[in-house]
Amino acid sequence: MTLGALGVVYGDIGTSPLYALKEVFHGGHVPLSPDNILGVLSLLFWTMTIVVSLKYVLLILRADNNGEGGLIAMLALATQAVRDKPRLRRVLMLVGLFGTAIFFGDAVITPAMTVLGAVEGIDVYAPQYHDFIVPIAVLVLAGLFAVQRLGTAGVGKAFGPVMLVWFSSLALLGLPQVMANPEVLAAMNPAHALRFCLEYRWIAFVALGAVVLVVTGGEALYADLGHFGKRPIRIAWYGIVMPALVINYFGQGALLLKDPSAIKNPFYLIAPDWAEIPLFVLATLAAIVASQALITAAFSVTKQAIQLGILPRMRILHTSVRDTGQIYVPFVNWGLFVFVLLAVVLFGSSSKLAGAYGVAVTIDMTITTVMTFFVIRYGWRYPLPLCVVATGVFFIIDVTFLASNLLKLLHGGWFPLLIGIGMFTLMLTWKQGRRQLSQKLREDAIDLRSFLEAVFVSPPTRVAGTAVFLSAEQGVTPNALLHNLKHNKVLHEQNLFVSVKHHEVPWVGFEKRVEVQNLGNDCWQVSINFGFKNEPDVPEALKLLEQRGVQLEEMETSYFLSRDIVIPTMGGGMAPWREKLFASMHRNAAAAADFLHLPTNRIVELGAKVEI
Repeated sequence: MTLGALGVVYGDIGTSPLYALKEVFHGGHVPLSPDNILGVLSLLFWTMTIVVSLKYVLLILRADNNGEGGLIAMLALATQAVRDKPRLRRVLMLVGLFGTAIFFGDAVITPAMTVLGAVEGIDVYAPQYHDFIVPIAVLVLAGLFAVQRLGTAGVGKAFGPVMLVWFSSLALLGLPQVMANPEVLAAMNPAHALRFCLEYRWIAFVALGAVVLVVTGGEALYADLGHFGKRPIRIAWYGIVMPALVINYFGQGALLLKDPSAIKNPFYLIAPDWAEIPLFVLATLAAIVASQALITAAFSVTKQAIQLGILPRMRILHTSVRDTGQIYVPFVNWGLFVFVLLAVVLFGSSSKLAGAYGVAVTIDMTITTVMTFFVIRYGWRYPLPLCVVATGVFFIIDVTFLASNLLKLLHGGWFPLLIGIGMFTLMLTWKQGRRQLSQKLREDAIDLRSFLEAVFVSPPTRVAGTAVFLSAEQGVTPNALLHNLKHNKVLHEQNLFVSVKHHEVPWVGFEKRVEVQNLGNDCWQVSINFGFKNEPDVPEALKLLEQRGVQLEEMETSYFLSRDIVIPTMGGGMAPWREKLFASMHRNAAAAADFLHLPTNRIVELGAKVEI
């Protein structure tokens, strides 16, 4: 599990040595003196220690939602903790949605940044081929996104060993430099970081925008909690990842103390001549692993967001028969690819992308800290002073890093922010549009129990088999039933009125999966419960009804769905352009039948127009 965590969890943060130290000195604002090198190294070391070792590994990993982590799991925990405070709950929901939206900006920047950072080794080894950096990066990324449809199971097995070799190489590259210049170890003393900040102040504040690059990928520790658990993630960090990163950063610093001109690319220049080509290949592989981890996470976050009702249904393909977490979302894959290519071509180098990277990362870090406060205060009921101290220090650090990165808003920081705002608009429009649609359907709805009582006063012809009517609202007569009676004038022997509910918990067990209520005349009201990480398989869930005395013959069961066509109208609700956007999203959403795993040869869809 620890080896697996190395490959999936630490790919992003593990590739930071490619560019982090270089970027602090890149603009030329910080003079390359021995004191400044020690000061910057001290900042890097203590940023990793406070943000990753203390905040994420010790505190945030404790805030699991039934074993699951990530911003959506944290959002569910925080909103549940303040469910008796509706106004605060709405604010937290908006903040959490924005953090989830910004994550997609991070998922675009990470592949572009890491692959460019690796390929830029060409500038060190063969500067005459500088013009080939962007085309090679584009080819690597095109190949990476093209193989996603094959599934990540096979590639994933190689992730752990590749990253183990990578982290071992980081330590082996840095160790000789540290041993040759042991004075660099003085940077572990926080006094050097403090002196640097006090002496340079504004320049040091600006430099923090690059310092934060050492913790990019810290969110992955929490996001992948459900895959590996706390212990393997902690063992990997303290036992392998942090020591390797510290040795490599200090090795780069030792090289700079000896030869300040190496600042053009200290990562590649600490390697001996014979290791140049192998290191270039290994760095590119590590960059691919880091990119793959973010792409896979984007698929998972999309699926969870769909099940929580904050994104429209999309086509989700399962690439493994054993692991339900192995999924491929074509729309997200190619959407990310377009934006990643745009980032590579638009910015052209890791240095120009650094500002964009920092903005996305620091926004998510700050939102996670805010959410954690409400979880430990209202969910865990810890005393207020302890909660303020536990999260306040991290909040101040996160906001400081964010403020520093916002200085780069016009120099690349706008890019992930633009993606995040776009995604946030889509999510909010979908959520509010769904609420309006549901409200409209409720206004026009007929109570199911009363309707059935009226129908069975003079019952229609009963035909063999079972009809499953799917309805978003429990206790409401589905439009599909009304249309079936109106046009076909028959009723099946058995009728199930099924509502699918997605809950703000990762998993709902089989013992709570179905709830059934007998409505008489062989009619049942059924509720099926799924968590946001459960696979919403309705036919599989309905098999559990046999234990409740409801017998279903698979080949004699038909599924009736209402396909609502949304018509935007003038009046209350959302702005006209948002209503049109919602109508378009609703029209282009993947079919409910596919999302709920209904058998394609036993589906009857009946349409209806709904004005909002």
